[in-house]
Amino acid sequence: MREQVWERRLTSALSGDGQEPALVLVEGDAGMGKSRLVHRLLELPRARAVARLVVTFQASGAFVVADPLGGPEPASPGVRLTACQALEALLASARPALLVAEDLHHADDDCLALLRAQLREPPAPFAAVLTYRPEQLRSPGLPLGRAVDYPARLSVVRRRLEPLDEERVRSVAGESLGARRCPQEFVGRLRQRSGGVPQVVVDLVRMLRDAAERTGRECFSARDVDEAGVPVRLAELVLDRTAALPEAYRPIVWAAAVLDEPAGAGDLAAVAGFAGDTGRTALIAALEGSALRETSEGRYGFAVPLAASALYAELPGPVRERLHHRAAAMLAAREPVPWARIARHWRGGGRTEDWLRAAEHLVNEDEAAVALLEKALDVGGLPPDKRGRLALTLARGAVLGRRSDGTARVLRGIVEDPALPAADRGEIRLELGLLLHHRKRRFEEGRTELRRAAHELAEAQRPALAARAMAALANPFFPGASLAENVTWLERAEAAADASGDRVARTATRACRATVLMNTGDLEAWRLVARLPRDSADRASRQQVARGLCNTANGAVYLGHYRRAAGLLSEGIELAARSGAPFLERVGRGTALFRDWLTGRWEGLAERCTGLVAEDGSASDARVVLALLALAKGDWEAVRDWLPRGVPPSPPALRETDRADEAERAYESCEAPVAATAAGAYIRLLLARQDVESAAEAAASAWAWLGRKGVWVWGAELAPWVVEAHTRAGQRELARRVVAEFAAGLTGRDAPSATAALLWCRAVLAEADGEWEEARSRFQQSGAAYAGLPHPYARALMAEGAGRCALLLGERAEGSAVADEAVAELIRCAGELTDLGAAWDAARVRATLRTYRPAAQRRPPGRPAYAQRMSPREGEVAELAATGLTNREIAATLYLSPRTVEQHVARAMRKLGIASRQGLAKEVARIRPASGERDGAGDGASDGDGGAQGVSAK
Repeated sequence: MREQVWERRLTSALSGDGQEPALVLVEGDAGMGKSRLVHRLLELPRARAVARLVVTFQASGAFVVADPLGGPEPASPGVRLTACQALEALLASARPALLVAEDLHHADDDCLALLRAQLREPPAPFAAVLTYRPEQLRSPGLPLGRAVDYPARLSVVRRRLEPLDEERVRSVAGESLGARRCPQEFVGRLRQRSGGVPQVVVDLVRMLRDAAERTGRECFSARDVDEAGVPVRLAELVLDRTAALPEAYRPIVWAAAVLDEPAGAGDLAAVAGFAGDTGRTALIAALEGSALRETSEGRYGFAVPLAASALYAELPGPVRERLHHRAAAMLAAREPVPWARIARHWRGGGRTEDWLRAAEHLVNEDEAAVALLEKALDVGGLPPDKRGRLALTLARGAVLGRRSDGTARVLRGIVEDPALPAADRGEIRLELGLLLHHRKRRFEEGRTELRRAAHELAEAQRPALAARAMAALANPFFPGASLAENVTWLERAEAAADASGDRVARTATRACRATVLMNTGDLEAWRLVARLPRDSADRASRQQVARGLCNTANGAVYLGHYRRAAGLLSEGIELAARSGAPFLERVGRGTALFRDWLTGRWEGLAERCTGLVAEDGSASDARVVLALLALAKGDWEAVRDWLPRGVPPSPPALRETDRADEAERAYESCEAPVAATAAGAYIRLLLARQDVESAAEAAASAWAWLGRKGVWVWGAELAPWVVEAHTRAGQRELARRVVAEFAAGLTGRDAPSATAALLWCRAVLAEADGEWEEARSRFQQSGAAYAGLPHPYARALMAEGAGRCALLLGERAEGSAVADEAVAELIRCAGELTDLGAAWDAARVRATLRTYRPAAQRRPPGRPAYAQRMSPREGEVAELAATGLTNREIAATLYLSPRTVEQHVARAMRKLGIASRQGLAKEVARIRPASGERDGAGDGASDGDGGAQGVSAK
């Protein structure tokens, strides 16, 4: 039953009017939130308005009266009563309408009898809420000690509190630690180790937060959960329950702690060293004492998996080693042999040689195997050949499979070992470079390792692996190398692959060539993509094809071939899943999110992006989409928060602050096309905030970087804002040079999106030169090109530009066909932007309409009587204020003075009954003006000094 349902049931029972009384039995383990639920109930208005008795039973047999019949205002807590007669006197003195009894499992028989009598003849109105731990009831399933003869009119419901699911754990962690610091692997481990018990989750998160404050950690990992320790509350609970067992039976619980996973009764008995029925008897005692529980049919363990660590830490060394030896021996008889589990037990038992021998059998595709391999490689004194074999087991496929945060550190330590065979070193270094490049976003470090790997592998006569290293260096997505350098590496990779005769190497280089050509707008790319061997027999080749499909799909999206990219993306994601490459699946999903932004599929897009960021904190494409959405909505503070770190570099005024080294890191924190898009968003943000000088400096830096890279088609989301920044700063010659370079770079390229952007750039130049007719034509041509992609947001911005230029032609007199057409187009444009969710852009277009609307179409002077209803202009200002914009920023958007904006905000807050700007967002969303009030008519003629402050407000 959902909480809202039983709340209504209780409220109805307390309202009188002949409503039937209600009893809610709330059961849940320790820490499940029973007290929180009771507190929520007591805060209900109806619950505060009646006589109520709230008691909490204690293990000592006493109880505490928290709210003794005090009515709406609680009395002072802490009245301590120990006699059953005292409880009887309280129940008889005022006959409470609401009775709450917490921790009923501690109540004695006499108190339970009193409560049963109360429930057999409940008064009216009446409601009762009883909470208890089901595992500690003296009579299982009977919270009141025995069956109760409930009257027919009493509504009785049982609510069992369930563990938090992963989404709710993410919410709890995100609220305390910050959602952006909680990737999916972290949340999943937090949920798994805590068992979803709310109190344990909260305690763990507090421990993690305290540790992060000491270390300055920016993002959490699964390993952080493992290393956080056990919350004191949980540790004391499990140790107390174990100590309460007869001493002879405690080894059954110790065995569960050593196994650290649910196990059958026979396995627990074998590890505990019990023979015959003793193991069964001990297990029953542990279940009755709540030290263990049946986690699934026939499997027993701890209710909270982390509890095993608390008990394990207290086991004496010899006891712990003996238990591990028994566990290893038991598992060694299984078929197939679970080597990862055996290795863990040999290690825990102190048998290093046996542990390392078992580690050689590991297939490192699960977290436990990866962790064991890393620990094995950290052990000193291993023979070089054994160390090399274990390192290769860990390294192979590192970029595509599951790896911990420590994998790169371990591999780096291995490759620096001079005793390591040269051929092994080259292969391990190759995987290290790929891991740094693809998973860690440490691009320069990754390229350094890949260059060294290519050299070492070539010298070791391993051309197939050398070809893989060279193909990675040829990938144009990664920053730090020009396109010319990428092509040189590609040619070397192809030569090495041909020399090797290796099918996987040849597939890798073919996928790489298709990627390079697609991302430079070469039509030959489509033929190469079609010929990639999707149905290759070996898994490694399929993974290379999946990489090629995902990479070319990404390139096709940036080119503007959205429909064709969708097919490649679908193929790539499916093949990545089928060939065991989860990393590529996430890459494909990031590309899909950017395509959704471009094609106007904004419904739920922010949620999809934050979901991917939660899974992979370095998902730069998802972060950039979130920045673009925030910019369009006017949430400018969020824009910089979501942009990848270091993109773009800070302007000189900011380099003097604590971000002094940011310029050096610029464009190196994410893939090159993503960095170009992020730079465009940042430049536009500076323009929106009227920081034109900084915008021009950022534009110059970004354009110089793109020129060094040499992939001009990636300028589609950057070039227009670079030109805009330079023209706004009065640097028209520099803007013309940018347009000329962009046009030359696109010559002969198949790049529909960049071609549309080039038309946009030329429109901006013409508008800056006062050539309104040419600018209008260019905007219209660009809009038509964007419509064909389709890119509805850019198309709407082109419609805004064309309409603005038409109004600036001087043909705004009444009856002017051009002016009428422009007004109609701007009205449609405002509606399209509103429908997309671009609140800031829509507000700017409506402001343009109000400023330039012909006098005959304006309403007569004087303010209409809106009384307590917000005017359209007040609603518009409130909507922008709710996004976090300052009065000055709203003024720049709407062509008003800051003083006028201040007055509008104050009136809007007064009419909405809002005391602060923080409360505007929710209320504005609820009462947003109807679309008919957004057509630009509004009350603009009476907005005070609402004159234009410049028309180039894009």
